[in-house]
Amino acid sequence: MSTRRHVMRIEPLSAGAFRRYGDVIEASDSAEQFTVNQGGATRYHDLATVDVAAEHGHPVISIFRAQPCNLPLRLQLLERHPIGSQAFIPMGNHPYLVVVAAADTPLGAQHIHCFRASPGQGVNFARGTWHHPVLPLHSVCDFLVIDRGGPAKLPNCEEFALDDLELWIEA
Repeated sequence: MSTRRHVMRIEPLSAGAFRRYGDVIEASDSAEQFTVNQGGATRYHDLATVDVAAEHGHPVISIFRAQPCNLPLRLQLLERHPIGSQAFIPMGNHPYLVVVAAADTPLGAQHIHCFRASPGQGVNFARGTWHHPVLPLHSVCDFLVIDRGGPAKLPNCEEFALDDLELWIEA
C-alpha cells in the first residue's frame, strides 16, 4: 500500500486556537490577575484546569528533560491520558512544537494540528486529548509537568502508532 506524504502547517499557539485541546498557560492580559506578596508580584490566576481526581488520583509534579527535534520530522506516534490532564510548562526561554488531535475525532492527517509555542507559553492537555511528546526546537529543554498519579484500573497513557500516515513537520 502506498502512502501519501502529509506536511503539517505550523500555527502560532494561542488560547483561542488551542481551546479544543486544553489550556494555554501564559501570563497574558486576558488572565485574571492581581497584586500579591505586598506588591512585589503579579499573580496570573487559575490558568488551567488540572483534572486528575478520577479514580482517586492526585497531582504529580515532575520535570521532563527533552532533546531538540530536527526538522523535517516524521511523526511516529501520538499518546493520550484518558483519566487525567497533563500540563507542560517550559522552564527555559525556548520555543517548542505542540502536536495535538481532539479526543473526539478520528486520528487522520486532517485532524492533527501543530502549534509553535513561544517562550513563556505552557500547555495543559485536557483529559483524552491526543498529543505528541514534547518537541523542543533548538536546544535541550526542561519542562515542569503536572499530571495524574495514583491507583487506576485503566492505564493513564495510551499510544497510537502513526505508521499508516506519512505525517511530516517541516520548517
